[in-house]
Amino acid sequence: MAKSSAGGAGSLPAEVALPATYEAALAELEQLVGQMESGALPLEQLLGSYQRGAQLLQFCRTRLEAVEAQVKLLEDGQLKPWDDA
Repeated sequence: MAKSSAGGAGSLPAEVALPATYEAALAELEQLVGQMESGALPLEQLLGSYQRGAQLLQFCRTRLEAVEAQVKLLEDGQLKPWDDA
């Protein structure tokens, strides 16, 4: 069975650039989840959406870890609970 190299209408390209900000990535991820939960996507597009969601999730986690590292540095290596402010 031969696999077509051209994507179907509405399928995601293999390399889609990541959003510039955490907020943009989160908004796109929420949109993808909504589409996937609706059950209206064809199976092939569902798989592409899942793959894109995994990319966005990793991007968001990386951004959050970077911010956490900056907060630790600013707080002299100790994360303090928000309540103590």
